[in-house]
Amino acid sequence: MTGRAAILVLVLAVLTVSYASSLRAYLQQRDQIGDLKSQIALRQANIDDLEREKRRWEDPAYVRQQARELNFVMPGETTYVVLDEHGDPLESDTSLTDPSTVAPKAPKAWWSDAWESVRLAGNPPAPDPEPSTKINGTD
Repeated sequence: MTGRAAILVLVLAVLTVSYASSLRAYLQQRDQIGDLKSQIALRQANIDDLEREKRRWEDPAYVRQQARELNFVMPGETTYVVLDEHGDPLESDTSLTDPSTVAPKAPKAWWSDAWESVRLAGNPPAPDPEPSTKINGTD
């Protein structure tokens, strides 16, 4: 190998090492930027959730519902607690939802109600059975 070839190989080796370290730094920075973008997206989603919760608290119906869950009543109201067979209060599973997530009902044409009443006039539904008046085994 000649002196020029050795110098050329040495220069190429130095360039390869310097480019490799620069490439490694570039790839690390790109990964770090990707991680930061995902953190930003997570925090933005959290901010959106908090803003949605804030809008819900601005709705008087939601505030009343939350107060009722804490057993508050409006002035002049009487509270009643429904008990199960063991004497424990029944928990209500109903809750208000965010109004922006509720799908609006499709409007119904007036003639569909009229036609339904004509259809039912000839075939009335079966009557509901009589409710039982028995309470705890007594009449």
